[in-house]
Amino acid sequence: MYKIGVLGAGTWGMALARLLHNNGHCVTVWSAIGREVEEFSQTRKHPNLPGMEIPQEIAFTGEIARVCQGQDMLLFAVPSPYVRSTARLAAPFVGDNQIIVDVAKGIEADTLLTMTGIIAQEIANPTVKLVALSGPTHAEEVAKDLPTTIVSACEDKEVAELVQNVFWGSCMRVYTNEDVLGVELCGAVKNIIALVAGVAAGLGYGDNAKAALITRGMVEITRLGTAMGCKEQTFGGLAGIGDLIVTATSIHSRNNRCGMLIGQGASVEDAVRQVGMVVEGINALPAARALAKRYNVEMPIVEAAYQVVCEKTSLADVVQNLMRRDKKPELPGSVWENHYE
Repeated sequence: MYKIGVLGAGTWGMALARLLHNNGHCVTVWSAIGREVEEFSQTRKHPNLPGMEIPQEIAFTGEIARVCQGQDMLLFAVPSPYVRSTARLAAPFVGDNQIIVDVAKGIEADTLLTMTGIIAQEIANPTVKLVALSGPTHAEEVAKDLPTTIVSACEDKEVAELVQNVFWGSCMRVYTNEDVLGVELCGAVKNIIALVAGVAAGLGYGDNAKAALITRGMVEITRLGTAMGCKEQTFGGLAGIGDLIVTATSIHSRNNRCGMLIGQGASVEDAVRQVGMVVEGINALPAARALAKRYNVEMPIVEAAYQVVCEKTSLADVVQNLMRRDKKPELPGSVWENHYE
């Protein structure tokens, strides 16, 4: 049995807290919102996870020291915009050799750091081991014990396997991967592609467009990741194409839902308000675009999303620009490629 502190009481944090408890671990959940601590302690219900009962043994606290000190493992489950501030709060109470598992997905706009990079910078303790846990995993399904797979990514094989064992259960199959950056890039950028897939659905486009966006979106993510030194196999795995498929197609996807509202005519701001939760694809846009420019990588779908969300370009113009891009072969390095130059 491990003692595990969960930082964040959103849907993903609470679904995983319950899973960890069911796996036999001692779990304490921290929230920065006082009313959540009180409400969840009393009702044992989460408003966005209907039907899920929070086990009585799971403790809640609003004190960051209590959720960090004396724990074997910390699970960072706050939205990506709050990872840095949460890590800064936690830093004084993180002990040597603690394992920190991050499940937030994003890239910081100013620093272009992934979430484990931000945590490492704030914790500033070389003995702490960082793991990115990512994959096609909607909280709503994990909360119902539906079959799910995920990837434990860490450069230290033993730590990756330890986290694999901690999260492994009858409904959760966990794989390991040493390509931490690749796994985190997939988790962040796929949200942008899912946002665009939602826009297409909102515009009334069909399955053809959705399939094209998913496929070409994965090409863009892979192109960026390999330029940054990541392993190409990561992008064809659960953290890559697996997570992109579920985020771009599921009714549970807030990115997909937000995009659909935009496609139906809502402003970006109104769409985010209607979703009612953090839309990570919008947060990731400036950083993904900056990385594409830094590594000289062509990412037309990401660029289109940036134009719509950040530059307020009309959807009609953006769609036409995408469809009218220069002709080219699908496969890079094709013997025909010079024909189009």
